[in-house]
Amino acid sequence: MAKDTFLNRKITLNTKGNLIDLSRPEVMAILNLTPDSFYSDSRITNINAALQRTADFLTAGARFIDLGAYSSRPGATHISEGEEMKRLIPVVEALAKEFPEVLLSIDTFRSKVAEAAINGGAHLINDISAGSLDELMFETVAKLNVPYVMMHMKGNPQTMQQNPTYENITSEVINYFTEKIKIAKEYGIKDVIIDPGFGFAKTTDHNYELLREMEVLNCFELPILVGFSRKSIITKVLHNRTVDALNGTSVLNTIALTKGASILRVHDVKEAVECITLFKQLSQ
Repeated sequence: MAKDTFLNRKITLNTKGNLIDLSRPEVMAILNLTPDSFYSDSRITNINAALQRTADFLTAGARFIDLGAYSSRPGATHISEGEEMKRLIPVVEALAKEFPEVLLSIDTFRSKVAEAAINGGAHLINDISAGSLDELMFETVAKLNVPYVMMHMKGNPQTMQQNPTYENITSEVINYFTEKIKIAKEYGIKDVIIDPGFGFAKTTDHNYELLREMEVLNCFELPILVGFSRKSIITKVLHNRTVDALNGTSVLNTIALTKGASILRVHDVKEAVECITLFKQLSQ
């Protein structure tokens, strides 16, 4: 079981001087500040709604709140850095003030947005491009001295699903993270979390092949974040709608836990917490 297999993994994150223990998997709740996120029920349009949704997430057991103001769904509309800042920073500041204990993650690939958000009260950066879309991101994260989630992706949200191809997806993801982790270490980034990028630049078959072999990512001995929540990786197989994909999300989250996932990034916190609780009971 996982308790025997992953003993050497880094299990703590330093967030502005506070050590976060990931020996028990945690939940990262998704707070979408975009008008075009693929799951319409998750969209937040004002600060009061963000405060209420965050309070609900925390009550349900979320450890992290992941704020995104740039939609990364396939084919999403590109917005300017200024627009991303306008959507994001006031909410970050409001949440940091209202919930000083909450750990705010910032879903952005732009270094200036990352820096402004951390200065506004956020704690870690979640970059879908692992520095590929902004050459200053590694330098910025190192300067800010915050944890860094680096995800596997090819291209950008506008192009990533245009016929993605791999000779061996698992090997290519391993090689990708080998190079990205090396760069992060060279810059002095101390806390790295890796995200296989399910649903990003991958076909349905690619996603399931990678999930089937996901435990090989434990070779890096780093925390692993997964994000399946209500994605087409579920709806295309079950032939249902995003709104009906909660059960499928829980199934894939549970499989990922058995393969070493440390953080579940989700829209539905209560159900993800239940997955973790039952998994931990099984692995005692």
